[in-house]
Amino acid sequence: MGKFLVKILITAVAAIIAANVIPGVELKDSITAIVLAVVLALLNNFIKPLLIILTIPITIITLGLFLLVINVLIIRWASDLVPGFAVDSWWHALLFSLLLSVVTSLIESLAGSNNKTNNSNT
Repeated sequence: MGKFLVKILITAVAAIIAANVIPGVELKDSITAIVLAVVLALLNNFIKPLLIILTIPITIITLGLFLLVINVLIIRWASDLVPGFAVDSWWHALLFSLLLSVVTSLIESLAGSNNKTNNSNT
């Protein structure tokens, strides 16, 4: 449960950063960012795998690029579900999705490197 909460907080911070960088994305406040992170976690864990399975043929034909469309759909659905989070267009959703992934990975790698050094000292 602790890892899940850390992941939610990291995603919320990444969402705040991405929303501040991309002009077509609005995020009301930090509470909205946390709610967005929870909704994205739920959509990514339950809906996204179903979409991937249903779209295997087109994903193979497009050499995996259709997965970007699925990511955009997830972001757009999250913007419909979370009040205080708005994405202006598909392009903004794509940029938000990509930047969210990059920032989340950077934060997790920095946090992971701190954990590895702390564990090696004990």
